[in-house]
Formats: sequence, C-alpha cells, structure tokens
Amino acid sequence: MEIKVFKINAFAKTEIGGNPAGVVTNADELSENDMKKIAGIVGLSETAFVMKSDVADFRVRFFTPTEEVDLCGHATIGTFSTLLKKGYIQCGNYTQETKAGILNVAVREDASIMMNQAKPNFYEMIEKTEIADSLNISVADINEALPVQIVSTGIKDIIIPIRNMNVLCGIKPDFSMISNISKKYNVIGYHLYARNSLNNSSVHCRNFAPLYGIPEESATGTSNGALACYLLKYNQITPEYAKNVSFAQGDSMNRPSEIMISISMENDEIDEVRVGGKALNLKEIKIEI
Repeated sequence: MEIKVFKINAFAKTEIGGNPAGVVTNADELSENDMKKIAGIVGLSETAFVMKSDVADFRVRFFTPTEEVDLCGHATIGTFSTLLKKGYIQCGNYTQETKAGILNVAVREDASIMMNQAKPNFYEMIEKTEIADSLNISVADINEALPVQIVSTGIKDIIIPIRNMNVLCGIKPDFSMISNISKKYNVIGYHLYARNSLNNSSVHCRNFAPLYGIPEESATGTSNGALACYLLKYNQITPEYAKNVSFAQGDSMNRPSEIMISISMENDEIDEVRVGGKALNLKEIKIEI
C-alpha cells in the first residue's frame, strides 16, 4: 500500500531550521500497526496521523519511530501548517482530539500556529547527582538555586536548569543512562535550559529523549510549555513576561528553532498555556508499507 506523507519543519527560524515532522492527512483507514510502520519508515522524531473525530475538528495520533505518545507540540504545529498549506483549512480556531485531551489550535493570519496545552502538573524533584552523571557534567554545572523536576503540560519531561550556556552547549550525554532514568521516572526525556547570560532573559534549550528513539530533538513544543510554567513557578520570569515569550532550541544541531509561548493567569494561578510557531519547507514523499 502506497502512503503519501508530508514532511515539514515546525518551529523553524530558517528554511533549514526547526524540527521536521511527518504528517499523514487521511489516516482513517490505517491501523495502529500501519501507523507504527509508517513512523518507523519516515524516521523523524514524530509523525502525526490526522483522522475524523466525533468530538473535535480532527483526531490526531502521534508516533515516534518506536512508540506512540499522547501529544507532540512540534508535530501539531506541523500538522495544522500542512492542513493550511494544502487547503484543508483556513485561518481560524480549531480543536484536535488527542490522547492528552481535546485541545484548541489557532491558525493565525501570519501562518503561525498556536496550540493550547494542558495546565501544568508538577511532580517529584530528582537528585542532581543522578542527572549530572547521565550528562557527564558535575553537580556544580546544574543551577544550585533551582530544582531538577518533572513537569508536564501534556507529557512528562525532566526540567534541568543548567548553570550557563557554555556548559549547555558542551554537554555530551550518556544516552543509555538517560533512557534508564527516563524509564525509571516514567518520562519522555530531559529538557535542559540555560540563560544566554546573567543579565539577559533569553533562554536556550536542548532536549534528549533516547528512550523514545530520539537522541536529541531540535524543537519541542510540550517541553517548552512545561519549561515556561516551571520558570513562572520559580519566579524566573514574571506573569507579564510570560504572556509573550520565546525560547531558542536546535542551535547545537544546526537547526535553529524558535518556540513561542503565551501563559495567562487568573487568581495567581496558571489558567492557559499556549505554545506555537511557524513551519517551513513543506515536502511530499510516498512510501510503501
């Protein structure tokens, strides 16, 4: 059976930047096993499968090369950008049914896509020694003032505050150890960040998810949504700043990416988390399964 798959770079800052996602726009007749095969052949960090839904505008399932995941931010951006570029939808507001719930997606006039994520859940804190060993760094290279903590706005990641940009860029992770720790804590992977400088609020990130077949990822929507909530919780950004903030990722992979986040508050509590960006360089391929 021949399957048409679109490839598109989500959260792209340039044509070669962003995080490539696969998108299958008419997946209703595919079995779960078919989807797993297709995602494995496509070989990108995630491939999205778009289907009809009885409760939302679309149902979307997300597969890594090895596993299904409940939600994927960059593949959502890629999906709705593809639907827009191929004429399935126009600018406006939509809903998608996912395993993380029914989520709102806004398609803006400038072709950027903003997706709603779940409100944050903060889970256990993890000993820094365990994390440092898996990254081949010292405990002193992790910011001593902030915790290493599992946070989720749809899927769980371990948020890791790195002391500075030099350390972040130089990290050579032990992927086997990261996989074992990810399995131990039931998370997708690690999301590391550092500030550009002490006097600059610019945030740069790296993401490792080897347990799910993704050694490093150039742009991650759900992880950055969780990170923004973490920064807000620990007073690293203000509620006003959190209304319109962007994080950089992918520079270590020569795939410059920009992830936009918008958090709204009500009664001093996070009321809404939205993550988005643009997608560029749409291509079409055909594969056989």
